[in-house]
Amino acid sequence: MIPDTYNPRVAGLFPFRALRPTPAAAKDVAAVPYDVVTTEEAAALAHGNPLSFLRVSRPEIDLPPGTDPHADIVYDKAARNFRALQAAAPLVREEHETLYVYRLRMGSHEQTGVAACFAMDEYDDGLIKKHERTRRDKEDDRTRHMLAIGAQTGPVFLTYRATAAVTEVVQHTVSTTNPMFDFHASDDVRHVIWAVEHPDQARLHRAFDGVSALYIADGHHRAASAARARQELRAGKGPGEWDRFLGVAFPHDQVQILSYNRLVKDLGRESPASFLSRLSERFAVASGPAVPDRRGDVSMYLGGRWYTITMGDAAGMPIADRLDVNRLQETVLTPLLGIGDVRTDGRIDFVGGARGTVFLEEAVSSGRAAVAFSMYPVSLDDLMAISDDGGIMPPKSTWFEPKLRDGLLSHVF
Repeated sequence: MIPDTYNPRVAGLFPFRALRPTPAAAKDVAAVPYDVVTTEEAAALAHGNPLSFLRVSRPEIDLPPGTDPHADIVYDKAARNFRALQAAAPLVREEHETLYVYRLRMGSHEQTGVAACFAMDEYDDGLIKKHERTRRDKEDDRTRHMLAIGAQTGPVFLTYRATAAVTEVVQHTVSTTNPMFDFHASDDVRHVIWAVEHPDQARLHRAFDGVSALYIADGHHRAASAARARQELRAGKGPGEWDRFLGVAFPHDQVQILSYNRLVKDLGRESPASFLSRLSERFAVASGPAVPDRRGDVSMYLGGRWYTITMGDAAGMPIADRLDVNRLQETVLTPLLGIGDVRTDGRIDFVGGARGTVFLEEAVSSGRAAVAFSMYPVSLDDLMAISDDGGIMPPKSTWFEPKLRDGLLSHVF
């Protein structure tokens, strides 16, 4: 229900009747986001666990090897597995519309956000801001998945400029309410979720009147797919739950961005020595650490050694152009290695910073890649500034950790 204080000029949030596991089943049900694992990795993670939500989000793991993950049978299997999981876990539907507080803790890092539904109209109108382009084929996949199972099952990761009013209500919920879920996932990230009690829900609505915009940090394809599913459902059924999408909004001063590193499979016509020589003609290149110390530096692993590429100061350039990922693309990957559109070029792979630089070294040493680039992380200030200007960041610019888990709170149409 839209509260009396709803203001269409600011970002709003809405309670919803979540479909969720029982506390005893939460750890087994919860799964990594569908798009951070391959089919093979998803199958390995779900092995021996019939309750894993990967059987819903990546249902091809329960079909014969080699099944096209976009075949009709896969979406049919997702729907059947979703129904089966509701009975087996079980998954229960909240009696009343509810808001939630969701806390993630990874090592010493902690972030606490508000889980809710958010208005598709605000997404369409730009109050919920984007910074990435999406791929049509990936939108097609998640749109079909949502329509097949009748739910959004993985939240969009949102952020907003922190306000004292929202923080106060969130802290009150955490300090006065017993958590609904509290478990450590297999990667040792702790997930804690509280249901916000009814009086505090009204306070949280009022507090969000001070939030002028939300920013998509992670989940652009989920949001775009929810918008497409809404168009299709609205055309046939009119207004409904599909007019909102599932998300968790975290204050900006708690969000952690890690590097998003690059692996290039071959050097084209270059040898390691000739590539290093041509690179040195453009930039200062010297032996250096595996992780760059500052913006403007890129660490490169080539021929069994780490180097530092010093690209230098980018002052005066447009903000999106001065990002290290963009400068590397425009001055090294495209002109020297012939990497064009990184979204479609099969010669380049992307590795989230959580995997560490040893992963990059092993990829090059094993021959799976010819060269690796370790990046300095993009700042959240840059992300917000680019989004505010209506700009687009280069593909694969940001890697957010820790990740939200699928299957803990589902928004049913």
